Amino acid sequence: MTRILILGASGYVGGHLAPRLASEGFAVRAAARRIDALRARGWEGVETVRADALDPDSMREVLEGVDIAYYLVHSMASAGDFTELDRRAATNFRDAAAEAGLKRIVYLGGIQPSSGASVHLASRLETGDILRSGSTPVTELRAGIVVGPGSAAFEVIRDLVYHLPLMLAPRWVGSRSQPIALDDLLDYLVGLLQIDGDEASHVYDAVGPETLSYGDLLRQFGEVVGRKVRIVPLPVLTPRLSSYWLDFVTAVPARIARPLIDGLKHDLISERPDELRELIPIKQRSYAEAVRHALEEERSASLTVRWTEGGFRYRRQRHDVSWYDKSVRVALPTGRSATEVWGDISSIGGERGWYFATWLWKVRGAIDRLLGGVGMRRGRRHPTELRVGDALDFWRVEAVEPGRSLTLVAEMKLPGSAVLELSVAQAGDGAVAKLQAHFHPAGTWGLLYWYVLWPVHMVMFRRLAEALANGVRHRAGAGRGHRARRRPAG
Repeated sequence: MTRILILGASGYVGGHLAPRLASEGFAVRAAARRIDALRARGWEGVETVRADALDPDSMREVLEGVDIAYYLVHSMASAGDFTELDRRAATNFRDAAAEAGLKRIVYLGGIQPSSGASVHLASRLETGDILRSGSTPVTELRAGIVVGPGSAAFEVIRDLVYHLPLMLAPRWVGSRSQPIALDDLLDYLVGLLQIDGDEASHVYDAVGPETLSYGDLLRQFGEVVGRKVRIVPLPVLTPRLSSYWLDFVTAVPARIARPLIDGLKHDLISERPDELRELIPIKQRSYAEAVRHALEEERSASLTVRWTEGGFRYRRQRHDVSWYDKSVRVALPTGRSATEVWGDISSIGGERGWYFATWLWKVRGAIDRLLGGVGMRRGRRHPTELRVGDALDFWRVEAVEPGRSLTLVAEMKLPGSAVLELSVAQAGDGAVAKLQAHFHPAGTWGLLYWYVLWPVHMVMFRRLAEALANGVRHRAGAGRGHRARRRPAG
């Protein structure tokens, strides 16, 4: 049986490729820096491991026994110089692949403009060159815009269509591209394994059947979802200025949107689109068909154990709620045992309150009641036990891993969807208490809600995490805003 490694499996292409390959009978090892993000997917028949392309030792370990590897790593979302990170990652993987005797690398890059590539696209090109400079044969697919949930370009389009009734559009809306449906790209990536390989490296362009401007992409998406899109060209909005503007009108993180938008000033058109089509003949979807299919697949996606970026049930099953989230994440070491921390997590809310400023939670609940929401009156079914589907004040329990994590989805009136995940992990003689609060905005009001309340959320969630780490004082009246008992963390 061919053993496959997918490096970068937590990304939107890798996240779909791993279960697809497993369903077709391949032995799949999915690797990413965040192992919890992979485990949350609940994939059957897929081995999940932690690996970091910037760590040469982890590359040697993850490649052991592997025949073919998909290299889906890019550092655009990382802090710092992503081009240098991409360069180091590709070099490490090239050398580890040669040492492991890997039969082939399949690398997913991007369509290149005829001249003047952006920093992002130039980095994609350089990564392919570095991989090919080793002894392992490389097959590179250079893809156009991928139409599927989680694709940064697709999510920018989604947010613009749902958030803005009138768009003051920059010049790049006239630039052209050849978007490809996610499932079509997966067909090509899987189809490469069915072809008799040789010892040479190859480069193919993976593009869709249509050439469309970015304005066309916005309008056709609007037609699919029943939203009228009005575009007013504004020549003073350069790609650089547009990237800052997108910070305020979409939920796509700036570190992802900015390098992406910088590349939109050029046409991204394949000069040889038929090579791959002849090698792997498939019936390609049009852009509108790809959008419809993406939204249908999103609705029917399998449930995950924990919150994952873009999870449809964690977005209240609404396509107009942004795929990307705004978030607060806190992880604090504690000298307490994981069992003690979990005891406080599993008994939160209701009579015990929220461990810090419970009165503020009650004020928020009262406001929700005035707006016609559920408020805080529901309490909880049992003082210490929780199960999926339980009401917990104005939250609903979406997932429970006893002793490890609790995932709650807000049922209050919100311009979006809010998710709170409280968890604990063993760390040596102690434990680490973790809090992740995610908000997926719906439209401009959702973004404004997040920005206005961000300072309050930062304090509230930080202090809640500190209470879990330092220990919650068990005393009468705790539900009225009891204090955390401080213990040395370590």
